Amino acid sequence: MRNLDCGIVAYVDTVMGMIPQPFRDLALRHAEFIKFAIVGGTTFVVDLAIFYCLKLTILEPKPLTAKVVSGVLAMVLSYYLNRQWSFRSRGGRHISSEAVLFFVVSGIGVVLSFLPLWASRYGLHLNAERYSLTVENIADFVSAYVIGNLLQMAFRFWAMRRWVFPHEDGTTEVDVSKSPGSGPPDLPEPRLTPRR
Repeated sequence: MRNLDCGIVAYVDTVMGMIPQPFRDLALRHAEFIKFAIVGGTTFVVDLAIFYCLKLTILEPKPLTAKVVSGVLAMVLSYYLNRQWSFRSRGGRHISSEAVLFFVVSGIGVVLSFLPLWASRYGLHLNAERYSLTVENIADFVSAYVIGNLLQMAFRFWAMRRWVFPHEDGTTEVDVSKSPGSGPPDLPEPRLTPRR
């Protein structure tokens, strides 16, 4: 993965250098989002390939199941790429807590991404029984991959920065990197939580 990281970083740096000046500063300020979008584009292709492989073969009568399976597999890849590259400079949580939060946030994103497909297929009845197979596939693509992915991407980027990778300086909740004899670790500010 290190060689892949170096290749991607070099490519992104080259592309950033080609952007005209007023826009280059804007791109540099939003580099984290650009990395997130590149990871999203990569997992989009993986998700799309798996979805159509399943939908056109063994899960032909079950497009929602095909979408859930493809979404979950793409989510696993997304966690690895986002953790290692997009949000590499951020910290925040112990890896197990971070992974659980990532998959919860991504699970909500998967639900958001197939809600438009559900509405298209079962609310508007855009299927091959009423229309043609071409109309069904176009409707499935637009609802699941255009509308669904825009909803999912906006929610996931906000939630990743807010809850999964919250600290911009790469620190964790409790800094345990001090040597044993140098005093107690820095503890975060206590948070008050409302009673349920």
